[in-house]
Amino acid sequence: MTPSDPLFTAQWNLQAIRMPQAWALQRSAPVTVAVLDTGFVRSAELGTRAVNGYDFVTDVRRAGDGSGRDADASAVGAFAYHGEVIANLIGAAHDGRGMAGINPGVKIVHVRVADTDGTITVPDLVDGLKWAAGIPVPGTPVNPNPAKLLNLSLYADFIPLTGCDARVQAAVDAVTARGALVIAGAANDGKDASGYSPAGCRNVLTVTSVTEDGQRPGYANWGRSVALAAPGGDTARGILSLSVSGPAGQRTPNGTSFAAPHATGVASLLLGARPRLSPSLLKLYLTGSATPFPGRRCDPQPERTCGAGTLNAEAALKRALASSLGK
Repeated sequence: MTPSDPLFTAQWNLQAIRMPQAWALQRSAPVTVAVLDTGFVRSAELGTRAVNGYDFVTDVRRAGDGSGRDADASAVGAFAYHGEVIANLIGAAHDGRGMAGINPGVKIVHVRVADTDGTITVPDLVDGLKWAAGIPVPGTPVNPNPAKLLNLSLYADFIPLTGCDARVQAAVDAVTARGALVIAGAANDGKDASGYSPAGCRNVLTVTSVTEDGQRPGYANWGRSVALAAPGGDTARGILSLSVSGPAGQRTPNGTSFAAPHATGVASLLLGARPRLSPSLLKLYLTGSATPFPGRRCDPQPERTCGAGTLNAEAALKRALASSLGK
């Protein structure tokens, strides 16, 4: 199935993960995804499917909105586009007007955890994780739209990059026990992802970047904690998305931030077909159906691994549909 959206022909990333073939198989029930990021930006591509969730940035000096935590998750500052682009990649409508999202029926709940500089404290991230999955957080209202998928195209700042922070791990474990899958970008330092939180945490589906030719770009983190690769692009060819703040209303960023939402979007299609799939089965279907890297490796250096392969939406959805589990 090929969307009529005019930008679709330039969305090489969707061809790379075989989205047209996957859309032909799609059987989707409503799915809610939480985007923990820079916050809510009103999107014509998402309309009422984008929910202004909650702002967990505690420090008023870093928040940029004149307050600490509050019920307005609106993005503020130069990095406001970051969460906007991620949400559009996951869920932009197929309406013949702009770009094509991976799951045009998904609901996106924006949870603001990043300040105006794009940095994130551990306490803000921990509470944002819990709230996004519907776990009560003292001092905040219960999330009326709990998500089964949490996209974290970020990592916690102000801590050593030596392993998963114990507080973040505990939050990830609580979210997983709630039946939600955390999908995280591997980060963009060209280092071992195991030192980062949440990329190095257990129970997280950590996604790194590949370019159009299926190779790891120099910026993309790697290693044993990485489960999967997806298109993240490079400076020569990024990931096209609409953005209200971009030149001519478009941006073409690159990074593992934009690889992760590919996996999140495809996971939402799997949940739409099999609503009771557990986080572990979702990870199994996504990684077990991945397309092998050219030459069986993403990088000439063997230790710089990129997981099971490149995300394959068609193969993952076929696995879910063929399974009797999760119905």
